[in-house]
Amino acid sequence: MEKQYDHHLQEQKAQQLWLEHHTYAAKNNPGQLYSIDTPPPTVSGSLHIGHIFSYTHTDIMARYKRMSGYSVFYPFGFDDNGLPTERFVEKKLDIQAHSMKRSDFINVCLQETVAVEQTFKQLWQRMGLSVDWDLDYSTISQQARKISQESFILLYKKGYVYRKYEPALYCTMCRTSVAQADLDDVEKPSFFNDIAFKLADGTPLLIGTTRPELLSSCVALFYNPADERYKNLAGKEALVPIYNNAVPILPDDQVVIEKGTGLVMCCTFGDKTDIYWFKKHNLPYRQSIGIDGKWAANTGILAGLSAHKARETILAALKEQELLLAQKPITHMVNVHERCKKEIEYVALSQWFLNILSYKKELVAIADTINWFPAFMKTRYTNWVESLGWDWCLSRQRFYGIPFPVWHCQNGHSILADIKQLPLDPQETSYSGTCPECNSSVITPDTDVMDTWNTSSLTPQICSSLFDKTISPFDQKITKEFIPMSMRPQAHDIIRTWAFYTIIKSWMHFGMIPWRDIVISGHVLTDTKEKISKSKENNKVAPENLLQQYPADVIRYWTASGQLGHDVAFSENQLKIGQRLVTKLWNAFRFVHEHIPAFEPEQPKKLDEVNEWILHQSSLCFSKFSKYLNEYELSSALDAVERFFWHDFCDNYLELVKNQLFNPQQYTPETVEATRWTLYKVGLRLLQLYAPYLPHVTETLYQTIYQKDEKFVSLHQTRFDHVHYSFEKSARVMQHCINLITQVRAVKTEQQLSLKVELQTLEIIAQDQEVLNDLMSIEQIVKGVTQAKTIIYSPSGAQESSLLQENELWYAKIVL
Repeated sequence: MEKQYDHHLQEQKAQQLWLEHHTYAAKNNPGQLYSIDTPPPTVSGSLHIGHIFSYTHTDIMARYKRMSGYSVFYPFGFDDNGLPTERFVEKKLDIQAHSMKRSDFINVCLQETVAVEQTFKQLWQRMGLSVDWDLDYSTISQQARKISQESFILLYKKGYVYRKYEPALYCTMCRTSVAQADLDDVEKPSFFNDIAFKLADGTPLLIGTTRPELLSSCVALFYNPADERYKNLAGKEALVPIYNNAVPILPDDQVVIEKGTGLVMCCTFGDKTDIYWFKKHNLPYRQSIGIDGKWAANTGILAGLSAHKARETILAALKEQELLLAQKPITHMVNVHERCKKEIEYVALSQWFLNILSYKKELVAIADTINWFPAFMKTRYTNWVESLGWDWCLSRQRFYGIPFPVWHCQNGHSILADIKQLPLDPQETSYSGTCPECNSSVITPDTDVMDTWNTSSLTPQICSSLFDKTISPFDQKITKEFIPMSMRPQAHDIIRTWAFYTIIKSWMHFGMIPWRDIVISGHVLTDTKEKISKSKENNKVAPENLLQQYPADVIRYWTASGQLGHDVAFSENQLKIGQRLVTKLWNAFRFVHEHIPAFEPEQPKKLDEVNEWILHQSSLCFSKFSKYLNEYELSSALDAVERFFWHDFCDNYLELVKNQLFNPQQYTPETVEATRWTLYKVGLRLLQLYAPYLPHVTETLYQTIYQKDEKFVSLHQTRFDHVHYSFEKSARVMQHCINLITQVRAVKTEQQLSLKVELQTLEIIAQDQEVLNDLMSIEQIVKGVTQAKTIIYSPSGAQESSLLQENELWYAKIVL
């Protein structure tokens, strides 16, 4: 073995080995199926350290399960569907999506994203992800489009999907409707404005509002029927200032008496309450805001203005006419589109919806049958479902995406494509026939595309199509073989989207959960506690730069330091600790390599205490390791391995057996061979324990030391040895020995002496004769590690007992 580990060379060799031998293909690792629904990253830029953090967590579990005897199905997707990719390609090629046929633009996007996907793939391979790269997919591929459109048709036929001209959440920046899950709450400063309305007879009325720019959309005033101040207004009309149109004054118990003046204007639309009143009282729709975010021509002085300018202009007009009676500065929560951070408006459009409000109870209950790791994350899901106030709007007024496979007749009937035709774009595929419901021959295509989550929520079905191409992803047979999948790994910020929507789709299609376990990771934070994101200018630790400085295994080691479900700050200090570990592993196994020139597969008939002890400790370590990883506690499992490797194996075992291996003539041949066998077995187990975390260096050591004697080409196809060694007596004996060694080392260190300095006499004084007997039974080992020429065993008398500290059984007198 080389004196130092060359990670640049050895990482490439290991990765090449895995690719050439298809090491991670499920078919090459027979066993019970373990399937992973991996999050497909968005193909619109570059990966950041947050991606490395969470995706490595998934890979650690994949490697552990594979070595535990499972056939791990580990595909990988790329999310190239939707607005980010559309903008990425338009900017890169200086083209406009709407100037092309949709199918042509999709093809251009697919061509352009191939290069990005290849870059992503190379980075993941450099990080050692044990993905089966023969099973990658795109979220806008032909197959994904077919699955998404088929799901839509099937759920429509089941009655879950409906179309309606309906007020919807709308982003005027992105020019598309959005779902409730696409919103963030942001606290912003504003003003509460008291505005003078009046009755037709001139009687003044006072209205408080934060959105005076919507006066042009005012369709009614409301008061609480229990409010004595306004009961006399029932059946009357008010005149809207500036616009002077008359609107009814109506009672409704949704009005909060104590808020503002207790008299509220309803505008179409300022918020969800406006929509509620609009529907309940059958009010007219007066649209002020266009889909471009500009005020419409019918808004008079506000026509063509943006929301901000419209507010300034209307307030100036109200002041000029002495209709703005007071302003109070406030801060309040507003909804913004999570992607562009623009404040959300409400616009009425004909759109497709998935009915979820009717099934909130069922969607909460089914989450109880999924294993949530960490468990408290289920509360986030439950709170989200219970807080929902909107059905899921599936429609997006974008150009790039998966179109609805639907045409509409002039009488408003929807005509769905035949599933056998899918995938298709109705704008490019004419409907040949008349409307089945009314026989109309005037047929037009649906022009909207689906919310990207409508496809991402079907990743279990997309994965099932990779697993078995002979079974339809929506055939109930797939639930016997594949669904529920074993694990969904994801970050906590998309519980309300990806997790929730996938659970909805699986329940609606199959009546069951999409996966057994959902494993939630945190985010990586900057020094200022911000989430590291490629969309922000705070990405100082690009993975490519880190890989120039550190081995991939060192970066993986850092990722395992994070606790499940919790955000973690990037730590270069943890990388340095990982670097020391890789160096220590290499050096320790250089020693192993030197002393196991030939492996005898048969376990020796007799093992001495030191070898029984290390086997016992290795079994205790493995028990903790497997317990923690079965609960997805990656850092705790690694801690157990670390303690075993550094303390038991390196600090003690290797020191204890050095004398045997360097001076074999002082021991029986059977004892020395038993030690070599133990060194082989424990060394291999150590490589296996570290393999999920440090796949490259462990593979290199396996190839160098073990592969010639093992049947598996790669360490990562070996199986954990589940033989449990239990040697309680030897564990007790060796603990006494280790305590003694620790004391001798401390004395030598205090005297600034080398640990190799010989002791003329080592006297061990003990209260308990059993302790002396234990140490006598391993005298040769004690002599070898302490360099003692003579050992004296003394039961403690009254004088010696006074030297013993509380709870101590013995102490040693050392004569140099």
